Amino acid sequence: MTDIKSAALVINAKSRKGQKLFKRACKRMDELPFPVDAHAVENPAHLDRTVRAALAKKPDLLILGGGDGTISGLVDLMVGHDVILGVLPLGTANSFARTLGIPIDIDGAIAVLRDGKPMRIDLGMIDGDYFANCAAMGISPQIAETVPHGLKKVLGRIGYLGWAAVQFAKFKPFTLIVGEGDGAERLRVVEVRISNGPYHGGTQMVDEAAVDSGEIVVQAVRGHVKRRLVKNWAASFFGHDARHEDTVSFRGKNLRVDTIPRLPISIDGEVLAHTPVQAKIAAGIIRVMAPIPGPVQPAPTQPA
Repeated sequence: MTDIKSAALVINAKSRKGQKLFKRACKRMDELPFPVDAHAVENPAHLDRTVRAALAKKPDLLILGGGDGTISGLVDLMVGHDVILGVLPLGTANSFARTLGIPIDIDGAIAVLRDGKPMRIDLGMIDGDYFANCAAMGISPQIAETVPHGLKKVLGRIGYLGWAAVQFAKFKPFTLIVGEGDGAERLRVVEVRISNGPYHGGTQMVDEAAVDSGEIVVQAVRGHVKRRLVKNWAASFFGHDARHEDTVSFRGKNLRVDTIPRLPISIDGEVLAHTPVQAKIAAGIIRVMAPIPGPVQPAPTQPA
């Protein structure tokens, strides 16, 4: 274990499991060999200022409790600080935790905080906005923009699947443009994933993406009909190699991404941008506490 002398914990109490598990997490963290200054934030609008206040005290470890959207929304604040990120997965999909190999139960995640090793990892970027795991265009932003909060909190991934079926009926394929000028590539697609890691929606989708690769991956599901997307989702969920049959990937340090028509982009579940954008990588920009031997070991795909 690294020499950690102090830690701060900030939990999004509006995340799916936040309120329920805050007290339990605090009790378990009393067993850690360093003090933890814990904060449960009821109003998500106050998360930024709570994290800023925690960082001002210069802890060795900042533990963020919530889902992928919480982590992506707050990780920008850590850039430039000499602090290690700790992850307490309390969301619906917990894709970032799965990418790092962090168990998605409280006890397992806290064991990583105690016994793990700090690893330097990349962050993705959409224009100037850092993100931890994956951005998406297509049906995912449509679901994220419209899904009732109560449905997500009560039913979790099952609720997402039901809502996805409703939104799927309204969805249409679109044109993806990667690159600029004469060298730009155009293709008809049903979904696009801009990935810093292999998991999207809690399922392994983008095998070629890794948090320590130094490159961003843009993966497109090709097709003029929506059944291609259903096929890709099903193959990914069940771990079939066929999930790659209808996909094409682009990778690099900086890729221009546009669509026809212009579309919203969800960043780890939150709609925060619209095409066109620059998809970039910030290589090795933060440290995160991960299980030994490191963040390249995938976590099993299980319901969150």
